[in-house]
Amino acid sequence: MYIAFVTGLVSSLHCLGMCGPIALALPARNRLNAVLYNLGRISTYAALGALFGLFGRGLYLAGLQQYLSVAAGVCILLVLLVPRMRLPFMERFTVWIRQKFTPFFRQKNAFGMYMIGVLNGLLPCGMVYVALVGAVAMSGLGEGAAYMALFGLGTLPMMLAVSFSKKLIKPRFKLQINRLMPVLALCIGALFIVRGLNLGIPGLSPKVEAQTKTMSCCKKK
Repeated sequence: MYIAFVTGLVSSLHCLGMCGPIALALPARNRLNAVLYNLGRISTYAALGALFGLFGRGLYLAGLQQYLSVAAGVCILLVLLVPRMRLPFMERFTVWIRQKFTPFFRQKNAFGMYMIGVLNGLLPCGMVYVALVGAVAMSGLGEGAAYMALFGLGTLPMMLAVSFSKKLIKPRFKLQINRLMPVLALCIGALFIVRGLNLGIPGLSPKVEAQTKTMSCCKKK
């Protein structure tokens, strides 16, 4: 679970490029609106985590959790290695989501601020995808939701700071951070792979013993 929070904490610098302008564009930038906006983002992350965790639950019950962890790590590494491809349906989805922002910006009330955050959480983001891969590796709906909620909480300090600021972080610093993002994703992918290798390392790659059940049938008297 700690991986989720660390991922959110570091990737929050990367999120400034997408979420920062939205946070700065809130109709009235005060503490309550900033909290409601970020609560909306985290709610969306938790809901997505619950869905992906539920999918992972089925694999967990099938005894595939270790293989799933390795597969999650490999998927993260593939995201780094495979060249970025243009996906028309994702572009259309992004445009559609951005169009939904307009009425909530006009409302200028608590519900509008919360819904802006909810929609913001649906915008395509590479680091969110990385976190969702981790949510699949959890063992159920609750664990997946908690994983993504922790990811959202990791992004909270930086996003609150942006909400209370008049400008984003300097471009030069953002460029340096963006260069570190692949390194972070590489480390996370490696952690998931090691976690699934059943190496018996407490807290990192715990030993999972295979359990077999025997059932006695009829006994002769």
